[in-house]
Amino acid sequence: MTIDFGTLILNQTPDAVVLTTPGGEVVCWSPGAQAVFGYTSEQALGRQLDALIVPPALVRDGADVLQQAIDHGLASYESMRQARDGTLIYIDGSCKVLRGADGQPEYILWSKKDVTGLKVLRDAKLVEARYDGILESMPDAIIMANAAGRIVLANRQAEELFGYPRHALRGMVLETLMPERFRGAHIKYRAGFAAQPLVRAMGSGRDLYGLRSDGVEFPVEISLSPVPSEEGALVMSAIRDISQRKQIELALHEKNVELAKAVATKDRFLAGMSHELRTPLNAIIGFTGTMLMKLPGPINEEQSKQLRMVQSSARHLLSLINDLLDLTRIESGKVELDVGPVPCREVIDEVLTSFMPQARSKGLALEFEPPAEELTVSSDRRAVQQILMTLLDNAIKFTNNGTVLVRLARSVVRERCCAAISISDTGIGIGSEQRGTLFQAFSQLDGNALRQFEGTGLGLHLSRKLAALLHGEILFDSEYGKGSVFTLALPMEESEREIARVSTYPDH
Repeated sequence: MTIDFGTLILNQTPDAVVLTTPGGEVVCWSPGAQAVFGYTSEQALGRQLDALIVPPALVRDGADVLQQAIDHGLASYESMRQARDGTLIYIDGSCKVLRGADGQPEYILWSKKDVTGLKVLRDAKLVEARYDGILESMPDAIIMANAAGRIVLANRQAEELFGYPRHALRGMVLETLMPERFRGAHIKYRAGFAAQPLVRAMGSGRDLYGLRSDGVEFPVEISLSPVPSEEGALVMSAIRDISQRKQIELALHEKNVELAKAVATKDRFLAGMSHELRTPLNAIIGFTGTMLMKLPGPINEEQSKQLRMVQSSARHLLSLINDLLDLTRIESGKVELDVGPVPCREVIDEVLTSFMPQARSKGLALEFEPPAEELTVSSDRRAVQQILMTLLDNAIKFTNNGTVLVRLARSVVRERCCAAISISDTGIGIGSEQRGTLFQAFSQLDGNALRQFEGTGLGLHLSRKLAALLHGEILFDSEYGKGSVFTLALPMEESEREIARVSTYPDH
């Protein structure tokens, strides 16, 4: 039996042996080349060697080696190459020019030995000498990898996090520690980081997941830092398991979804029930008014007193329902403002006229101090009127004697030119300890002296929100026992298009 030793050696050597034309086209691909790079002979033959195994970042590297071999007959090199699955491997290679009878290059013989393991050991010894003790003291899982994506050092925290025994991570490809669906994209991302190695802080970038040795996935945060060394740039990763945080975030998200559904249900209920709630109350108010006018027949003093109590309670309940509907619309953003020119003096005169009987019944002077000029703002007339009615109603309600004075003037508030409508009273005033809750929903001033005054606790809260929608604000100053001053400041430079619109302004 004749043994072809050349073929035997070619087929049995573990190194990659490749024969190409001087132009780089593969004409022979050994079993060792298939073992190292993952391509079969059928997949490699006829293709350019550089296109098969040279990483894009080293595209000039193969051409330079080939040119050196042609110039000098042979070349030796150590570099990084890429396997079919994208894995980067370190190669200790050599190539020799095979010339024809005419002395011209006919073929190039390549021999490529996979030295990735040796490179990992060299890198590991280097980083262990410098960083091992420091990294073991770090609270986070720390992994250092070389340019090929091979782990050269992992501290105990990393080994425990991923479920591997001591030193078992060394030499593994980084992508082994993540779910398979992320590996292809991560190889490309890693190549981009190698081209531009910048520090990436913890928590920035994409959502990432780790993969434990038992196949369990878990969410992680990772920081990246390039570490220069004599053997080439390394990358240090600090890794944190954020499973607990994700669980909390998911629970909060689910609660927010439930809350949003509850709010939507509440809005639908209030929108659907507004007519049903108001109609019977308006009927009660109307019928009690008719009976108090004695149109159906005479009533005695006690009956009259009781009917007035029924009417007052019904009006109070209707006011509360209206305020709640207003608050719901404002909070849900379903308020459309009918913006246009609003003459401030004209609106104030209308409000004062409607409150004159209430002030007269308490023996109060209701006065207006107009400016020398006419002031007009671009705003929603009904919203401005509603705010002024709330402020004026409070001023009269909490004043037992003296004067309620309305002033209109041009003013500068927070560096903005404003029309300032101030309502001052000589009432009970507001203590300093109560000012913090004055504009909160359902808040009412405490104290025995104030229990005689009815209220929903929504008026000022709604007024402030309406003022904000108008790009204005409500200011106040008060001294307990001497009175209060509430000021509605409306910007005079705001245009109609700058004020938010959402849905329908509530009707009462």
